Amino acid sequence: MIPGFKECGAKNPLFLTINKENMSNTNAQRQSYAIVIIGMLFFILGFVTWLNGTLIPFLKLTCQLQSDLLALLVTSAFYIAYVVLAWPAAMVLEKVGYKNGMALSLLIMALGSLIFIPAAHSRNFGLFLVGLFVQAGGMTILQAASNPYISVLGSLDTAARRMSIMGICNKTAGILSPIILSAIVLKNATALETQISNTHDLAQKTILLSEMASRIIPPYIAMAGVLLVLAFLIKMSKLPEINLGSSKNEGSGKAAEKKSLRDFPHLWLGALCIFLYVGVEVLAGDGIGTFGRASGLPLDVTKFFTSFTLGAMLVGYVVGIITVPKYMSQSTALKICAWSGLIFGAGVLFTHGYAAITCIALLGLSNSLMWPAIWPLALEGLGAFTKRGSALLIMGIAGGALVPPLYGALKDKAGLPNNIAYCLCLLPCYGYILYYALKGHKVGQPAVDMETRKTIATIGQTT
Repeated sequence: MIPGFKECGAKNPLFLTINKENMSNTNAQRQSYAIVIIGMLFFILGFVTWLNGTLIPFLKLTCQLQSDLLALLVTSAFYIAYVVLAWPAAMVLEKVGYKNGMALSLLIMALGSLIFIPAAHSRNFGLFLVGLFVQAGGMTILQAASNPYISVLGSLDTAARRMSIMGICNKTAGILSPIILSAIVLKNATALETQISNTHDLAQKTILLSEMASRIIPPYIAMAGVLLVLAFLIKMSKLPEINLGSSKNEGSGKAAEKKSLRDFPHLWLGALCIFLYVGVEVLAGDGIGTFGRASGLPLDVTKFFTSFTLGAMLVGYVVGIITVPKYMSQSTALKICAWSGLIFGAGVLFTHGYAAITCIALLGLSNSLMWPAIWPLALEGLGAFTKRGSALLIMGIAGGALVPPLYGALKDKAGLPNNIAYCLCLLPCYGYILYYALKGHKVGQPAVDMETRKTIATIGQTT
């Protein structure tokens, strides 16, 4: 020990300044490290979620499904997991923590990907749905872990910036995933579809269908491998564990006087709003290809339509980063999105062919800011009930399981024209979302202090 060093360190302002700078640099490096890892997870979430737009026409052909209603069960099997497993996911995270929960979620997603192998060999549609459900089960845990994690990873003042980075990672992956998978599993799809339909020999048709089904195996093996590697990296990483605290003693004012979630009608109206929003988002993203096929457009063209919708969503998301809340509030953004959804929906109703497809793709703009706008409005004033309210909103993601098949039922079973069936699903949903933006979020709303407002605004940025 150098004589006088301890005393110098305690009293010398220059020493203290350098020490604080070193600590600050270390914290910044750790935060950047964590943001990179969580960004990778948001990319995975977007990549896997928007593969369904390609899987719907692929499975309809390879499994020889007789209607779009059956094919759209792909979205049902995927999104219903958010209802069934939302509360179990929260309990898992309480037991194992956020970092271990993220690693576990990736392992479950890898298992779901591997189920595609026997499903492809047998061309068993039910087994494909099981694989999708298992994948979505892992994603439910990942959503429940990564969303709050990134929101508290650093200063509250910079939370919106972190959410923006995560959203761009998510939407960019969503644009790429259908393009990549379509190029592999739906290559020369129109010619192959024609060949299969013109083949009357059962044995020959089975061979053609089996060859096409086998195309799904390599990408899903690769996906499983990437997920396993990421799970190992997350487990072995120095990702800091976070403690969001107990919900006991949270909140103040009127929120503290509430006894249960039933005392917050604006929350329940918000959960329905999330339900309908996710329904139309999935219908515009995953259902645009089905709409195109029903309009007589070739499969080689329609297989890329999902990326158009997600591209519009990405543009809308960037616009939101620039304008909210600097130039407009969350509720104003929701009003604009709902009105534009009604306008583009009317465009789908009164146009045909590529004009209608363009209107559906532009719905990506309408849907882009709805998630971050609805969340803070629905959670405002919940206080100690914020966490449970968040779980209720996550369950609203099940709208993606019901609205697209409703379109298929109206078209295939009720025999309605394609654009009318589509708009009967779209327009009422956007109408309700507009109601919630105008009045619904104020119903029974308690007073809220500024600290709670800042907290829920941070949660609402997650998308």
